[in-house]
Amino acid sequence: MSKIYRLLAAASIAVLAGLALVAPASATAPGDTITYEATMNPVELNTPAGAASGKVTVSITGDQVTVTEDVKGLADKLPADTAVLASLGIPAAFAGAAFPHLQHIHIDGMGQCPTAAADTDKNGVVDTVEGQPSYGKIGTTLSISGATDASTAADVTLVPGGANYTYKRTFTINAETLAAIKANKAVVVMHGLNPATAAPAALTAPNSLGVTLPGADKKVAMVATAPALCGVLKASQMVVTPVGAADTGGGSMAARSDNGLLFGLGAALIAGAGAILYTRKRSALQK
Repeated sequence: MSKIYRLLAAASIAVLAGLALVAPASATAPGDTITYEATMNPVELNTPAGAASGKVTVSITGDQVTVTEDVKGLADKLPADTAVLASLGIPAAFAGAAFPHLQHIHIDGMGQCPTAAADTDKNGVVDTVEGQPSYGKIGTTLSISGATDASTAADVTLVPGGANYTYKRTFTINAETLAAIKANKAVVVMHGLNPATAAPAALTAPNSLGVTLPGADKKVAMVATAPALCGVLKASQMVVTPVGAADTGGGSMAARSDNGLLFGLGAALIAGAGAILYTRKRSALQK
């Protein structure tokens, strides 16, 4: 084997070995932001098809998440009549206020949204407990301030309200919820049904969690806690944090370009080595 052939073969092996290290690193480098999205759809029986919708985006960098929401068509305002409020287990202080929508990332269920079949007692409402086998327990509370664990799960003073709202908050997420999101098993649920379209049982039966609002003398009706919108978080894209000099572009595009150059160089070296070997063999046969 000639000296030039040995050099080319060695260079090819070195380039390929380098690619094995470079490619995975550029795909999973520390500091990357991974984005997950959920399309929020009406929960069967609880919200009429097409009446409400939403989109949730969760961007993760390490254990930090930024949750962004755009929601439309949910219950708008609570009744102004205090007698009606009392019948629902809602304190008079909430008369005419924006309808509060408890919202959570649920985990440890089947990683899906409940269907009408979840209504096991056949009262025309999929209550919170009936939906749990599908979406699981509360992993994170999407509160507007304060704690994001289960301690604020039913605090109606810490949630968005009204028919249409946007939400954005950055916080440290717990490991259990983070693992469920990355496994595409986390489910976002927004609670609170529109009294105008909810089944009668939602207005007369107490909620399945036993929640009593501060200042009320009875458990709040299911209309306040039953799931209205639901969506499964799915991986959307990876945005690599820019690294390197500004004039190179940095970030993921630079990484992909560098990898392309390496692959091209490796291919050229291998092709060159093959051509030399072929020529040597042909020359040997012709002697």
